[in-house]
Amino acid sequence: MDQPVNGSLRWLLLAGSLNMFLAVALGAFGAHILKNRLAPDLMVIFQTGNQYHFYHALGLLAVAAAAGFVPGSRLIRWSGMFIMAGLVLFSGSLYALSLTGQRWMGMMAPFGGTAFLVGWLLLAAGVWRGR
Repeated sequence: MDQPVNGSLRWLLLAGSLNMFLAVALGAFGAHILKNRLAPDLMVIFQTGNQYHFYHALGLLAVAAAAGFVPGSRLIRWSGMFIMAGLVLFSGSLYALSLTGQRWMGMMAPFGGTAFLVGWLLLAAGVWRGR
């Protein structure tokens, strides 16, 4: 009895798994290539971006699980979109800052952090409403 996977669930599983791949690849890149090339303060920034990348890539997989339990929830779908935006804005800006040394790039990180928070609240609301 194979059931078709809804579009939101498929998108979230794909986004989560690809972001896990990127988080691992970038973590290895940082540990093996950047470790001796970046100033210590920039390496810490890179590692922070990578740490949050891991957390929220796993979070996308959790959002996919929620989408499977509450099919068709627009709140859960929006949750995934906000978490993806947070990944780009938060982790992406920290990666860019650490690799270029351009401190202004870090100004996008708070917007990414806010997107993470909104995404998690939307997930909670979607699960609550779908009970």
